[in-house]
Amino acid sequence: IMSYFDMSLEELRQYKPDRAEPFDFDEFWKSTLDEARQHPLDAKFESVDFGLKMLECYDVTFNGYGGQPIKGWFLFPAGSKQPLPCIVEFIGYGGGRGFPTDWLAWPTAGYAFFVMDTRGQASWRNGDTPDIPDGANPFVPGFMTQGILDPKTYYYRRVFTDAVRAVEAVRGNPVVDSERIAITGASQGGGITIAVSGLVPDIPVSMPDVPFLCHFPRAIGLTDNAPYSEITQYLSVHRDKEETVFN
Repeated sequence: IMSYFDMSLEELRQYKPDRAEPFDFDEFWKSTLDEARQHPLDAKFESVDFGLKMLECYDVTFNGYGGQPIKGWFLFPAGSKQPLPCIVEFIGYGGGRGFPTDWLAWPTAGYAFFVMDTRGQASWRNGDTPDIPDGANPFVPGFMTQGILDPKTYYYRRVFTDAVRAVEAVRGNPVVDSERIAITGASQGGGITIAVSGLVPDIPVSMPDVPFLCHFPRAIGLTDNAPYSEITQYLSVHRDKEETVFN
């Protein structure tokens, strides 16, 4: 996250960091998504009653990374007769999906709306999706360093894959116009939004808000606040792992 105290607004608008893309970047994500799609999506939309007379509410379960179940909420205006444009939202760091009453803005504006639960997170709002890791190295409490010594086991590989499958689940619902999907989220949700924008190239609208998970080397040097401090704390103990961690 680039902060106003670091650069002026005009400098921030022009700023483009150097990229260090691994040689196998595209193949890594292609194979990751190919593996996920070997499992049936099996998206289930179960009607729930939260007393919202103007909205239809559904408790959603679909299979994300590794075929593992991921939860979400799907809401849309009651009585809709035609496919609707749909907003898919990803949640900020530490948050869970909460309850349908937490997500009224988009559906009451006339859109179909889906919010994806973030696996393993629920420290400031209720979540219902466990994380089932491939394997874990010792990590600093939080999620930033879980599995960080290998791209295949890193936590956000699973989250980004879940998010791609969330879009696929929504597109398969008959209430949704599959060609009019917008994705959004703030902080961690903004970072996930950017990742999905790259991994699902035909998404027409992407609205990341103050995105986290961006330009790690600079951000870690700019602030000692959490969650970036999880990485600096990890490296203060595992000092021989700096190159591996940033890779």
